[in-house]
Amino acid sequence: QVQLVESGGGLVQSGGSLRLSCAASRSIVSFYVMGWYRQAPGKERELVAAIISGGTTNYADNVKGRFTISTDNAKNTVYLQMNSLKPEDTAVYYCYANPLGYGTDYWGKGTLVTVSS
Repeated sequence: QVQLVESGGGLVQSGGSLRLSCAASRSIVSFYVMGWYRQAPGKERELVAAIISGGTTNYADNVKGRFTISTDNAKNTVYLQMNSLKPEDTAVYYCYANPLGYGTDYWGKGTLVTVSS
């Protein structure tokens, strides 16, 4: 079992920045993948960014160059640094983990990011 708790969401103006954090309930050193998804009103949940064991990162095309995913293994935390935010980035952001690369997916409860124009 893994509990994931997100923080860092809020209201920001277009062009601004936010950093989301996701604290895991146990060590993430051996986790196969962690990442961030988002879901905007009326839309399906979509992958934003992921980091795979070994450090490989993957980003959605619409956030490349603006968002950066990283981990701090000492704090069991994954971050999402979001720069140059746009109104279309408004969504609930969910932390995701799959420790083994198969089987159970774990999700946080989400944190709301609102970007005003």
